[in-house]
Formats: sequence, C-alpha cells, structure tokens
Amino acid sequence: MKDQKDPDYIEDKDIHKLNRRSFVKLAGGIVAVGALTGTGWAVTELSVKEGPVKSWHKSVCRYCGTGCGVMLGLDKKKNLVRVRGDQEAHNKGVICIKGSLLAELMNDKEARVAKPMVRIQGKLRESTWEEAMEIVADKFRETIDQHGPESVAFYGSGQLFIEESYTANKLFKGGIGSNNVDGNPRLCMASAAFGYTQVFGKDEPAGCFDDIDHADVFFLIGSNAYEAHPPIFERMMRRKAANPDTKIIVVDPRRTKTAEHADFYLPVIPGTDMLLLNSMLQVIVAEGLYSQEYVDNHITFMDGEKEVSFDQYKKFLEDYAPEKVAAELGISAPQIRETAYYFAHSKATMSMWTMGLNQRVQGVFLNNNMNALHLITGQINKPGATPMSLTGQSNACGGVRDTGSLAHLLPNGRLIAKPKHREEVEQLWGIPKGKINPKPGYDALSLFQAMNDDKVKAVLVMCTNPAQSLPNVRKYLPGMEKQFMVVADAFADSETLKYADVVLPAALYIEKEGVYGQTERRYQLIEQLVEPYEEARSDLAILVDLAERLGYGDLIKSKTSAEVWDEYRKFSASSFYNFEGMTRERLQQERGLQWPCPTEDHPGTARRYIQGDPFVPEGKSVMFYGKPNGKATVFLRPYKRGKEVASLSRPTYLTTGRVVSQWHTGTMTRNVKELNTQSGPGRFVFHPQDAAHYHVKDGDEVVVTSSRGEMKGIVSVSEFETPGVIFASFFDPKLMVNDVVSDDNDPISKQPDYKVTAVSISKTSNSSQTS
Repeated sequence: MKDQKDPDYIEDKDIHKLNRRSFVKLAGGIVAVGALTGTGWAVTELSVKEGPVKSWHKSVCRYCGTGCGVMLGLDKKKNLVRVRGDQEAHNKGVICIKGSLLAELMNDKEARVAKPMVRIQGKLRESTWEEAMEIVADKFRETIDQHGPESVAFYGSGQLFIEESYTANKLFKGGIGSNNVDGNPRLCMASAAFGYTQVFGKDEPAGCFDDIDHADVFFLIGSNAYEAHPPIFERMMRRKAANPDTKIIVVDPRRTKTAEHADFYLPVIPGTDMLLLNSMLQVIVAEGLYSQEYVDNHITFMDGEKEVSFDQYKKFLEDYAPEKVAAELGISAPQIRETAYYFAHSKATMSMWTMGLNQRVQGVFLNNNMNALHLITGQINKPGATPMSLTGQSNACGGVRDTGSLAHLLPNGRLIAKPKHREEVEQLWGIPKGKINPKPGYDALSLFQAMNDDKVKAVLVMCTNPAQSLPNVRKYLPGMEKQFMVVADAFADSETLKYADVVLPAALYIEKEGVYGQTERRYQLIEQLVEPYEEARSDLAILVDLAERLGYGDLIKSKTSAEVWDEYRKFSASSFYNFEGMTRERLQQERGLQWPCPTEDHPGTARRYIQGDPFVPEGKSVMFYGKPNGKATVFLRPYKRGKEVASLSRPTYLTTGRVVSQWHTGTMTRNVKELNTQSGPGRFVFHPQDAAHYHVKDGDEVVVTSSRGEMKGIVSVSEFETPGVIFASFFDPKLMVNDVVSDDNDPISKQPDYKVTAVSISKTSNSSQTS
C-alpha cells in the first residue's frame, strides 16, 4: 500500500484524501504556484484547457466570502477560457482550486436552466417569460388580496448581488408590506451578525485581511480554513514562513488539515466551546493578563440588561477555572492555560472562526465571547489584532447583512422593531409613514414552518437550494410541496426545483453585473463580460419585472444595476455604513474599497474604531461609536449545553461541513468534472477507532440515526477524523445529511445547529460480513 505521506497518494479519489499536487494531476491541468508555501490548496492559476486569450478583465471570484480578485481571460468569441489570481488584489494573486476552474463552471451548459418552466399536472414544462411572469404575478396578487401581505415571502441568498438583494428587500418590505424577507445567510452567519452588533453596536468585522500579515498568534476555532478558505490559509502560512515564531492555535473537534498545521491543537468535545472561551477568560482575568486600559476606558460589562462591575465579571468567571471544566471539554487544564497565555501575551493575536461557532445553539454567546477575548486583552484595534468571523458566501455580508435583507432588519444596521429606524427608511424610500410593518417577519426555519402551517402561501426563492440546505430538511418539504413556490436558479439539478411551481432561468456570475461585499467590508464590482445563457435573465431584471406587474414600478424606480447602486450608496450616507464615495466609476477602477468610505476622495477604511475611521473624532485613539457611550460591551455569558448530547443510545456525534473541491449544496461545483472526483454513494467519514468499534470498514454501508430520522451512507475511514465524531459534507444529494441534522437553533439569531447531532450507527445487510 502506498504511503499516505507520498505527495502523489490517491485513495478512491476521495477529495479529502488528496493533496494539491495529486489533485492537479487528477484534473489533468497545469498549475502555477508562484511563491506559494505549498502547504495548502491555494494556487495562482490552474488551467485545465489551454485557450487563446483575446482580452483579460479584472473580476471577483464567484465562491466564498474571501472575495479573491481574479483575472478572467476571454477568447475572441467572448467565452471565458482562462482564470488567474489577480496580483493587484488583496489576495495577491492567490486563489483556490474552485476559483481557478471558474471557466469550466461557466462553460458547462448542460447543467443550466435554459428557459422558464411552469408546473402543469405535476410536471414542469417549458414556457415563455411572459406566461411564467404573469402566473407569478397573478398568484402573488391573489394571495395578497385573499390572505394579506404577510402570506407572501422572499427567500434569498448570500450570492445575489447587492443591487438584487436591496431591490427585493425594498419591494417586499416597502412595497408589498411583508417583512418575510430572509435567506440562507440566516443559516450561516446570523449569529456572527448578532454577536458583533451586541458587542460593538454595529455589525461587521473591525479588522481586515491585512491583519494576517502582522499577527503573531492565530486562534482558529470552528474553522477549517485549509479547505474552506484556502487563500486565507496560504496567507497565514506565508506569515509563519516569514516569522517562524508565529503560533497557530486550532480548536476543532475534528483533526482537520488545518489542525495538522497547528502548533497547538485542542480537540474539544462537540458542543463545549463555550466552556473553553469562558475558561480562557477566567485565566486571563485571574492571572492579570488583561488590558487595564481597555477595562477602564473602553468596555462596559453587562449581565443581560444590567451593567455590572469588573469585579462582578471576575466572580462570574470563577466557575470556569480550567480545573473545573477540563474534563467536560475533553482537554487538559494546562492546555487551556497555555492557550490563554499565548492569546493574551502575543504582540498581536488574530482570531478567525466560521460555521463551527455560528451554527450552534449558543452561537451568539460564542461570538460575544470571541469579541470579549480581544477586548479584555486589548488584542484589537491594531495591526494583526482583531476578531474576524470568516464568511462562507460571496456576498452574505454586503448583500444581506448590509442591505438588511433578513426578516428583522432594514438597510445599514437598522431594526424593524425600532420606530425611528422604520421612519428613517420610509423617508429614504419615499413611502408613506407607517408603511413598513412594525412586526419582524419569519426567520428562515420559521418561514418554511409557516408554509407547513398554511400561513405563508407564496414564496419567491432566488439563488439558493433550501430543499437540500435546511437542517432536518424532511420536516419542511411538505410546505414546499403544497404552497406556490417560484424558484429562480441557474442550475437544473437543484433539489428545490423539484418543488417549484414556476422555474425562472437566472443569469450566472459574469452574465450579469453587480457588486459583492465580502468579509473585510470590501465592496467589489463584477462586470458583465458574457451574454446570459439561452433565455436566462439577471435576478434584478426578474425583480423589476415582478415589481411592475404588481403595481410597484414607481417604488422600484432604479431598473438597472448601475441605477440601483447609485440609489443605495446615497441611501448609505445616513448611516455608519456610509459608502457614498464608492461610485461605479471608482469600483470599475479599484480592486475594491472598504467602508466606511464617505466621499469620492476617501481611500476606504481598513480598520474601524480607531484613527483613520471617518467616524472616530480627532483626539480619540479608540471609539466604539456604535454604542452611545463609545464603549464596547463584554457580556457575562453562561455555558448551557444543548439538547444534542452523546448518550448510550446515541453515543457518537455527527458534524457537517465543506470539502475543498465542493461548495454549498454542490449545484455549481458538482458539474465541474475536474472537481467532481468522488463517485458512488455519499460517505460518512470515521476515525479508525470508531470504525473498529462499529465493526465497519471502507465501503461498508451504515445507517446513521438521530432524533430526526435515519439515513444510509457509505463508510470512509480517515485518520484525520477524531474518535467519537463522524463527518459528512452537505454538498452531496446522494448523502442528504441534512435529513438527520438537528434543527435546534440559537434563541437570539435563530441560526440552526448543524454542527452537533448525537447519532447511533449500525451496519446494514449490504455491508460485507468481515471487518
């Protein structure tokens, strides 16, 4: 058997077992790595097919929230044939394997929805745009007339352009009168948004990717950046190569490839992270490792709605001393103390996290505590020191959080529940006072439950696949089946299309134009470079058409992407999100700009709340201006274990996530043959110890059972898992893992807990009898 350390090692073509060199050979491509460290999946160019390039154009990657700049090469027929990392962009030319294959994505026409379709007698048939849109408008109008505006909804995506989400939000909340505007970002980053807002008074990170180049300690928790954000991981490795004393601390129940590169790895028991963060804070406070400057001048301590003293905070933390919690965490007390020491004592500590913290029943509290660690230690507001929630989708920050396209929000950090905020938006949108419904709409899970309960009867779904991505998804399928559902999507193999009454072909990526806003508050323009496939239209064109048919053409005055952008940037001038200075012309020239950016000569703001931020007055070194007193809030947040706890009947934890070759529900990446390397049924990944315990081996079929149901899958054994935890990626419809995942959710953010589900496992009769 070939040594797994061999650089050419491939086993069953399972992508999680491949290294970069092997993958490139498998894809049949040529790779340019430049000065990369060679420790991850980052590349500068992967060309599977050589093609003559007639012209190069700057753009932005279609995938995750890193927002990597790319150079797109078109041939003389205006086909995308080559992709390179943009050396002038913030990612310095580094992109991931998926981004390097954007040309293959755009040129796979067989996977696309070509024409509108309507369901007649249970079957979808091709239609015209006129017929399809008339059906949609008539049904929405009839539903509103008979059941009121709250009976209709919009379910969007962190992949729509800012202009598209802003228009949908305006149409439904300002026109129709329905606050039932939500989307898949509720499932991935609502807890981060609530966490930032509660602590700083405003959403979005304070720091930037440039902080990676200055950090001396990286604290990664609930983040597998090696696979999910390869360019960020590569940048960390470059920092460590330049400064070998840099420490990487990884907290994860799974022994991921990210953990393999850690100086300190803490394999905590699933669901216990809150204990770790409180215990680290206890050590920092008890050992005097905190910043007196921040405690005295920049922090307010709160227990719920009540302000408390620093001494009361110390007292609260006493129950979390390492010796008291280590056993439940599954690590040692010295490990906790060492981690706390490195975090507090480095010259600059940068934390990064993603779904491992956000998708939890205590997701908001976990985010509160991540920010608290930086505030208490003063590891914030300086180069290399910042708490950064990494974003999973390409435009969930700019397109959803910033535009207020969730059921409780209004644009630029405003809340539906606040009368003053509603009045501000009514004035800015030019609609009558009192038009915006004062009652927040349904969050994602509540929306699909409301469809089950006949409370929502018509919904427009854009650029997302809830029939695969929702947790405990079988629970919500009956509502999709019985209510009127319109789905605008570029791809024909979306599970959600099976439940659609009308399907609208959506333009993809550079077939349309718009702005993306990514993790570090960077807004970047994607220009249209190719014509839409067949009869596909931009989501903005679909929304404008629907608005006019419903009688809201006067409200939706901005009809083109450029017009909407101009309206929205001027709208932003009345908020702390101010990006009025980001004209279309500037975005065409720049490799993105970071808000706040209030004027056309402003360079943008890399780091908030310090000098250089236009909202921090001269003479103030630090000001958290989102709070009335200018101070950030540190909360007393107790640990509370969720319902999903391993037991005798369900002794193993199931957790879900991404693999490097695939993205989200796989509708884009599954159809790129160079990425679609895994064949056969979907797989559950076991540690060898668990495989031995359950008497299973590679290729065996098992039944995984949770309190939500059961499903079958194939075993894959990997030493990179952790005993007591099995893993499955959610991209694969052959392994619809979300059928059995818990839909328990955070009571504040309403974000579900995909990461901690207790399960039992049994081998089926289809497995071999030997082990």
